[in-house]
Amino acid sequence: MKNFMLGLAAAAFATVAATGAALADGHAKAKPALVYDLGGKNDKSFNESAYTGAERFKSETGIDYKDFEIQNDAQREQAMRRFARDGHNPVVVIGFSQAAALEKVSQEFPDTKFAIVDMVVEKPNVRSILFSEHEGSYLVGVMAAKASKSGKVGFVGGMDIPLIRKFACGYVQGVKSVNPDAEVFQNMTGTTGAAWNDPVKGGELAKSQIDRGADVVYHAAGGTGIGVLQAAADAGALGIGVDSNQNGMHPGKVLTSMLKRVDNAVYDAFKDVQDGDWSAGFDVKGLKEEGVGYAMDDNNKPLVSDEMLQAVEAAAADIKSGKVTVHNYMSDSNCPAG
Repeated sequence: MKNFMLGLAAAAFATVAATGAALADGHAKAKPALVYDLGGKNDKSFNESAYTGAERFKSETGIDYKDFEIQNDAQREQAMRRFARDGHNPVVVIGFSQAAALEKVSQEFPDTKFAIVDMVVEKPNVRSILFSEHEGSYLVGVMAAKASKSGKVGFVGGMDIPLIRKFACGYVQGVKSVNPDAEVFQNMTGTTGAAWNDPVKGGELAKSQIDRGADVVYHAAGGTGIGVLQAAADAGALGIGVDSNQNGMHPGKVLTSMLKRVDNAVYDAFKDVQDGDWSAGFDVKGLKEEGVGYAMDDNNKPLVSDEMLQAVEAAAADIKSGKVTVHNYMSDSNCPAG
């Protein structure tokens, strides 16, 4: 019996030592989890960008993660609580709609590190990640105005909320910086979460704008945008994607995509916990921080002239230097550009 107990003690010591070594060299700290917003990780846009970041972390570190695609609002809190209870760390949640649930769950699990994209939750264990979408939208607005032959362009948003108005306002400012007389049609898909996953309605709204003369249509509508890009391609107009690089969805028919680097935000949150570099608080990613931008690849290269590229590069430089300030709709619920 004595030898058996000594053996158990030795085994326990070895386990503790091994665990300590793993923690000391920066590995095995992270046990990440990810909660997507409505629309799921295959929306080809916002959620899929988060998924891409998680997959990059897994590929580089060999550390797996758990994720969950909610089907209704009630599941937000359930998913967060389950992941925290199971020891996942960090737990990253995607989308402003997660904020109320995170406020509650983050208090219940003060030792768990959480991150949220697109909203501020002021808790000591929460990182709030925001983006300067208006700056990226300004740049694709410049490209839209340069590409348009009719002087009329469109915007289709998802859920009618200030965040999406922020995209629209930045886009209008970029368009008007090139052509002050341009006409910009704007439509929102709806007022509930279903507006993020209605490609049929998105296609109908885009077609309506094209029928009125728009020859370039930008969407900020999640999965709904799949219908927007399809309608533009079918009508011989140009689409502009959002969040992820959507240029390849309709090669030669998508002018560019406004990149919102949710992938980097998720990757950084996972990696910071693994490396022991975690910090809570605000993290704002703008053009200067490479949090937003525009996509160039072989799919859209033939559509982008040298003049267009020079114009958008100049606009980006002016924003980064402070020479041009893009008005943020969310600062005053107003868009001076119309």
